[in-house]
Amino acid sequence: MDAPVRNRGRRPGGPRRTAVGGAGGGWLAPFTPLFHKLLDRIDAGLTQGAIEATLPDGSRRLLGGRGAGPVAVVAIASWNALSRLATGGSAGWYEAWAAAEWSSPDPVPLFTLFMLNRHTLGEAGRASGWSKWLRRMAHRLRRNDRAGSRRNIAYHYDLGNDFYTPWLDASMTYSSALFTSPGMTLEEAQAAKLESVFARTGTRPGDTILEIGSGWGSFAELAARHGVKVHGITLSTEQRDYAEARLAGFPDTRFTLTDYRDVAGTYDAVASIEMVEAVGREYWRDYLAAIARALKPGGRAAIQLISMDEAIFENYARNVDFIQTYIFPGGLLICEPEFRGIAESVGLAWRDRQGFGLSYAETLRLWRERFDRAAAEGRLPAEFDDRFLDLWRYYLMYCEGGFRGGGIDVAQVTLVKEGG
Repeated sequence: MDAPVRNRGRRPGGPRRTAVGGAGGGWLAPFTPLFHKLLDRIDAGLTQGAIEATLPDGSRRLLGGRGAGPVAVVAIASWNALSRLATGGSAGWYEAWAAAEWSSPDPVPLFTLFMLNRHTLGEAGRASGWSKWLRRMAHRLRRNDRAGSRRNIAYHYDLGNDFYTPWLDASMTYSSALFTSPGMTLEEAQAAKLESVFARTGTRPGDTILEIGSGWGSFAELAARHGVKVHGITLSTEQRDYAEARLAGFPDTRFTLTDYRDVAGTYDAVASIEMVEAVGREYWRDYLAAIARALKPGGRAAIQLISMDEAIFENYARNVDFIQTYIFPGGLLICEPEFRGIAESVGLAWRDRQGFGLSYAETLRLWRERFDRAAAEGRLPAEFDDRFLDLWRYYLMYCEGGFRGGGIDVAQVTLVKEGG
């Protein structure tokens, strides 16, 4: 059964943002030398770009500055911010931001810097000790078995269509757009992305596509307008209801609340746009095997996925980051070489990869502009409190910085079932 949607704005997070700190850093002042050692580690790891930091005692310090790159401006109001970073990693750093223990006129360059210098910063931004252990134990309770997947999807997507509608584009497409030329609008870039995915399926009028993770129906509508039948599956009741109403005029399109592991039948093609990040590493084989079973011989699966730099993937996978803690329980980005190896082992040939990470950064920037405008104009549901809206604003900035820093990529790839 789906998790209830009521009290949607009351999610775990830090307290409301209020001014904190004081001269000398408060009760943590005796530990100042330890915090400077952490700053020394960050300074040594910043080979590109710089951080202009104001410390709790009012002094200023430049971290990095030895190579070209973005410059982030950060005011640390309390040493507790660095304590949270050292023990809680990116989730702890968010908690410090929520508690107003640090601030920045624009956090995106800071997130960009941490990703840009991912190889030299090492574990400086990851959880450690007891905090890491507790976060991992909590994360394990959110594993993506059948019941867990339904809960995790509901937690994110069943916030309600009235939450997403004010800031997504008119097509209600919640995945990276594809900016193929300067000056494209978000609507144009989303249309370009959907057309690219459809072209990869190689389908013709009368064919049938299985869409795994059907969202609010934007891809299904495009395919239906090309004369292709679509069976869209989702675990979100909100998305299913919206998509059914949207495609009511297309009798050959249907949407069901179905786990990908329970798909039956054979299809001419499969489409799956940024769904695999909700699967989890232990289920990647199940997901790819389900695609292989669903495809006819020679059939194509068009996949859009988000991947983490292979060089830091294991450290990422051993931790529980901000997004997994507060935004998308059970989520995990893809290690592309490993994922590709599994695909090939179940009989799916990997073809025509196209990465476009900077398009996602631009998508996130535009979403945030629209989100802020909707919040300012009172068009977001009143039940979502300021703390919740701040959390989502932070999420959009955090992700944008990750893509701008290059450690995260989004790509489309075509998987072809061998034997056709």
